[in-house]
Amino acid sequence: MNAADGAGAFLGLFDPPVYVVTAAAGDERAGCLVGFGSQCSIRPERFAVWLSHANRTHRVASRAAVLAVHLLPADDAGAALARLFGAYTGDEVDKFVRTSWRPGPAGVPVLADAAAWFAGRVVGRTEGGDHTGFLLAPLAGGGAGPPSPAVLTLRDVVGLDPGHPA
Repeated sequence: MNAADGAGAFLGLFDPPVYVVTAAAGDERAGCLVGFGSQCSIRPERFAVWLSHANRTHRVASRAAVLAVHLLPADDAGAALARLFGAYTGDEVDKFVRTSWRPGPAGVPVLADAAAWFAGRVVGRTEGGDHTGFLLAPLAGGGAGPPSPAVLTLRDVVGLDPGHPA
């Protein structure tokens, strides 16, 4: 087994949550399903989310001051959001006319059917191959009070055909 095979086996054990990341810049809104994100600092509290260069959300997020990160419930509503934000491209479909949302900090869309969400100020960006990491400082959030809901994970959406290639 070569090193890449070993890494693939290691990564195959993961089943992280998936997120919908939304952005607003000027009159544009965008959002996409994301599989790469994690808390990355305790003090100061920070979260990093990675967006593919190929999708419209990356283009809008690159001009946005604030992004919102949503956890999806592991139910029909969460599956519908995953399909909407993962299988369609904002280049062809206005996703926000197909779901309930409200404006959050700096006008970033906050999805009504999310299990939990937070909005974070973009405090840094890092290039990482075909994705850009957006470093977020949390500003506000909601949902997911005790008990914690079950959330949609990577294995739950593995069969989706993406609106854009990764």
